[in-house]
Amino acid sequence: MDITIYHNPRCSKSRATLERIRARGIEPTIVEYLVTPPDATTLERLLGQLGLSAGEFARTGEAAWAEAGLDEASDDAAIIAAMTTHPILIERPIVVAGTRAVLGRPPENVDALLDA
Repeated sequence: MDITIYHNPRCSKSRATLERIRARGIEPTIVEYLVTPPDATTLERLLGQLGLSAGEFARTGEAAWAEAGLDEASDDAAIIAAMTTHPILIERPIVVAGTRAVLGRPPENVDALLDA
């Protein structure tokens, strides 16, 4: 099974999700999204796979949210643009298998993806 995890090694949920994947004998492709941020096209694809709007996918409590001039009325394009500049705004971890994706919050969410 080809798995990719958009990972932040400083996040306990991200680390727990990665451990859960590895416990299944799977070594995923790891994208440290704070080091290598996804571009707007990738973010749009991930949103579609997750079935979320950009606002549902954003970490609105981060200082970068306000610094980017975003609020609850911001549209997806503005939020995605801010995420490419401030990847800390991207909810984590994101686990992708083929055309499906889940957020690893809580880490148990990944089980449905791995069991499919």
